Amino acid sequence: MKPEMQLLSFYLPLELSRGDVETALEVTFKKGIEATYYAEVDEALVTYTQFNVLTLINWPRGTVTQTLEDLGVPDADTFDFEGHSQDYPIRIDPKLPTGFGVSNEKITLQRYSRINLIIIAHVVSQSVALERYEAKLADYYERSRRLIDASDTFSLSKRTRLARFAKQLVLIRHDMLIDLHLLDKPNILWDNEEAEMLYNSLASQLELKDRFDVVAYKLNSIKDDIVMVMDLTNHNHSSFLEWIIIALIGVEIAMGLMEWFGLAHP
Repeated sequence: MKPEMQLLSFYLPLELSRGDVETALEVTFKKGIEATYYAEVDEALVTYTQFNVLTLINWPRGTVTQTLEDLGVPDADTFDFEGHSQDYPIRIDPKLPTGFGVSNEKITLQRYSRINLIIIAHVVSQSVALERYEAKLADYYERSRRLIDASDTFSLSKRTRLARFAKQLVLIRHDMLIDLHLLDKPNILWDNEEAEMLYNSLASQLELKDRFDVVAYKLNSIKDDIVMVMDLTNHNHSSFLEWIIIALIGVEIAMGLMEWFGLAHP
């Protein structure tokens, strides 16, 4: 095993199933920890998560493009990893006084450990997926701003758009909680103190909890604004219906008066 390995974790631009990735890479995944599957290929390790992040450890750099092509990624040779990936050097150092060391620059392990590599891949994959949600927020803010700006006008289609948008906000927060397992420690950590310490240290270094809290706060803020606009729209809708009812009553009264006067003055 090389004393220094490179980890590359990236969000797949295509929605692929675990079976699709297995077929494309000609590997058979085994269950690692929650949401993460792994396969060993010679001295390399590849992991795939259910939130569509692929992680390559000790994977020859020259074959990354070929890997993307095998996965069916369009324009694989010019694929832009910026904003969709994270990379980390992983160093094996038997002289390390503790089991591991984590910094912004690299991750150091005292010895090679498959479970430790899977945990590293899992946490970095969570960070990459969370980065995607952070990027989505800009689009959600822009969409919510347009809906708020148009809140002083009434239309039936607007109510539908608001309801659909509010549902999307709820679903994205649900996906963050359920798919990313950000607030749940993997079960395997309960029986492995060193693995738990590595998980906690790397999650803290990548600020997963703080970043999740910021994204959740922003999503809740957008949702509150949309709910307020929906309340205003529903109020306008109720007022619109009330005016229709008043107008119909007025027409009915007018027709009744016309009929009565018509009978009273033949």
